Amino acid sequence: MHMIIVGCGRVGSTLAIELENQGHQVVVVDRNPAAFRRLGEDFTGRTLVGVGFDRDILTDAGITAESAVMAVTSGDNSNIMIARVARELFGVERVVARIYDPRRAAIYERLGIATVATVAWTSNRILRTILPHDGATDWTDPTSTYQLVERRITGALAGKSVSSTPAHVALINRHGKADIPKSDTLFQEADVVHLLATSEQISSFDAYLAGHEGAHS
Repeated sequence: MHMIIVGCGRVGSTLAIELENQGHQVVVVDRNPAAFRRLGEDFTGRTLVGVGFDRDILTDAGITAESAVMAVTSGDNSNIMIARVARELFGVERVVARIYDPRRAAIYERLGIATVATVAWTSNRILRTILPHDGATDWTDPTSTYQLVERRITGALAGKSVSSTPAHVALINRHGKADIPKSDTLFQEADVVHLLATSEQISSFDAYLAGHEGAHS
């Protein structure tokens, strides 16, 4: 996948190195060229000096609707501007913005933009948001029968009921608020759902999600 990371601080450089190690195409944007030193000599991705919400810079970075964009600069306002430009001008679905003021999270989530607060596991959380089907498991019961995993709902499933899915949806996080769904609860775009299910049921859910995305595209 084509990954664009705006901000080459501790989080941005960690993301860039990890995503490149996973085989993704990575472009890192920062207004300070000295920041790219954090990437190390082994980094083979592209670096661009500039402002991340500049349309020309994003175009130069190769942005398309199929890209993933991570806004992880040191400022909330810059990050939300980057995320909105990527989403609204370029039609990018996989967008995540790092925030320092958690009170803004609900506002950004209503705009359909995933947010990650500034905590110790920021990098890991962003990876799980951008790569929701990477196999990461939040919890496994002692018998290894059931797993708790997180998935993000796209527009293709919006309006579908929770009961229509092949896996148990234990929790829905919508606009920064978590709730236990009922069987007739309808998905909304950008919902973050937590599935409590067997590995087979999770695989079926992923296939169900992919099938609707394909039909929607």
